[in-house]
Order: sequence, then C-alpha cells, then structure tokens
Amino acid sequence: MYIFAWKNPPLFCPVFGGLCIGYANGITEHTTYQLLKETKHAETLKITYDSAIISLEEIILYLFKVIDPTSLNKQGNDVGLQYRTGVYYEDLEDSYLLDSLFEYLRNDYKEFYVELKPLDNFIKAEEYHQKYLAKNPDGYCHVNLVKTYTLDNKDKEIIKQLRKELNLDKLSYAVLKHSATETPHTSKLNKEYRKGIYVEKITGEPLFSSATKFDAGCGWPSFSKPILKESILYLEDTSHNRIRTEVRSGQGNNHLGHVFNDGPKDMGGLRYCINGAALDFIPYEEMDEKGYSEYKKYVD
Repeated sequence: MYIFAWKNPPLFCPVFGGLCIGYANGITEHTTYQLLKETKHAETLKITYDSAIISLEEIILYLFKVIDPTSLNKQGNDVGLQYRTGVYYEDLEDSYLLDSLFEYLRNDYKEFYVELKPLDNFIKAEEYHQKYLAKNPDGYCHVNLVKTYTLDNKDKEIIKQLRKELNLDKLSYAVLKHSATETPHTSKLNKEYRKGIYVEKITGEPLFSSATKFDAGCGWPSFSKPILKESILYLEDTSHNRIRTEVRSGQGNNHLGHVFNDGPKDMGGLRYCINGAALDFIPYEEMDEKGYSEYKKYVD
C-alpha cells in the first residue's frame, strides 16, 4: 500500500483495489479535517493496487502528470501545509526504487517540492470525504477527470532504466547510485585485457576502450581517457578531507570513480580510476551483436 498526497482523486480506476482518503505524516496520532493546520498532516490518498497490472513506478509517473512538483504547500487554489505534495511508503524495499525514480524526476525541474518519506501517523479521513466527488458531482477538483493521462516515451525510458537498476547487484547499486567504492583488487575487470569496450552498467553508454586501459597497480581498472569527451561528467569531490575530481557517466549521471594526473606520460598523463562494479565489458567479437559496431574504431 502506498500513500500519495493527491487531493480529490479519480472516482474509479479498475487497476486499484482500494482508494482511501486520509491524513498522513503529521505530528500526532490523531487528527480531524478541522485540526490539520495544528497537527501538520497532509491530505492524502491511500492506494491499494495490483502489481500484476500496474507497477509502482507507473503510478508515480501518472501522479506527476496531474500535480505541479514546483508548487510548495499548494494544490490548485488550496494553500497550506496540509496541501503539500508527497509520496509516503510503507515498504522499506520500495524506498530504493522511489529514491532512484525521484532522482530522474528532479532533473526536470529547477524547483522540486514533492516529499518522499516513510509513512507516519496515517489516519482515515471522515466518511464525508470518502468518494467525495461521487457524493458531490459539482464539487471543486483541480484534476481534470475528463483528460486521458498517458505515459510518453521519456516515461517508458525511465521505467526501463529503473528496472535495470533494480537488477543490479548490491555493490554495483551502491557504487553507481550512492558513490560507494569497491575494495581494490576485487573486480574481475581489473585484470581484463581483451580487446573491447567498457560500458556503464545501467545505461549501456560506451565509456572506455581496451586500447586506453593500463595496469596502474592501484587495484581498480584504469584508463588514460574516455572514448568520447561527452561521455564523462566531472565534479569536485571534497569527501574524506581530500580534493579530488569525481567522474560520472554522461547519460546516466552515475558515479564511476575519479580521475588523477599521475597516469603514464606517453598516454597523456591522466589516470581514470574506475570501479569495476560500475562497468560491463563487451568483447570485441560481441560488439556487432550487442549494437556497438560504430565503436570498433576506438578499439582497433
């Protein structure tokens, strides 16, 4: 079950087993509609759904079709903390998916005011709020119930990438999504020197070629340069009381490792020190089959 701050939901949807209006994430265990300002609860919709018909990520993407994520404590003409927008979850395992999904969604907005928190202090609203529009057909609602909301190609691509993330092993997920570092000398790619390319594990974006790989002795796969300049993002990293340059994948904006200026002089002097857990290796002889033919010139 999931809780969404979604005022006046649709009257009926066949994929949902139940819709319950209530109040969530306030500071008290009890409240009423009249007390919401004091108890700081958000007006919410509790959804029970069949995951065989619709997924959690699809529900969230549909939610974002009808809300304004840049609106702070406001929905339609209603203003106040009780009208804040949020997604409140009960299952801790779903937090990983929701965290990743919100990362993708935030990138589309300069301002973003949708809460993502564990559910707390949920209280079912008074009976006159349940199926409100069925009881009050002319009642106020800022959601256009006549409009058909559909997921576009961008939404479908987000779902595709999310599902790839969910299939990652724990180490790869920690490295790519939370900037963790694998233990040195543990990646099988550290000793991989066959011809081929190295791609980002989630997006499949080509990042490095075997032609620029070298043994730096540091315990992580090392390269002198990326295949394409635009395939790498650079950020200042001041963690661990050090100043370093973090490198991230261009398409996915996922953590890869760091770049240093202590590489071989005859290869340009740089050392891209990359977590093997962030990469997949595509052998040269499999590049055509896997759709990377155009990158063979960077390996030859």
